[in-house]
Amino acid sequence: MRHPSRIWTAVLVLSLVTTEARAHAFLDRAEPKVGNTVASPPREVTLYFTQKLEPAFSTISVTNAAGQRIDSGKARVSGSQMSISLKPGGNGTYHVNWRVLSVDTHTTDGNFTFQVGQ
Repeated sequence: MRHPSRIWTAVLVLSLVTTEARAHAFLDRAEPKVGNTVASPPREVTLYFTQKLEPAFSTISVTNAAGQRIDSGKARVSGSQMSISLKPGGNGTYHVNWRVLSVDTHTTDGNFTFQVGQ
């Protein structure tokens, strides 16, 4: 082999491209934090993902302990962040459900809870 360094460089570049192509948008963090207890009801829930999202195909809903939706119904997406406003609520367990389509065309979904009060 005359140029082994070129071959290794090509292999490295291809492996990086392949890794990026297989990545999905996973939940990185949330506000309020997953499983956390907050003193008062938040005005919104914001989710941060590991990839940019497709706004038209990304949704979030928030329900209270009685299963009633307490969100505004319209998620806002900016890059890899998705937020939704909440109606005034009381103490208890809030359930967050999300489904997103990332720019790599893969769908992921999930859910978590957080507590208000107590």
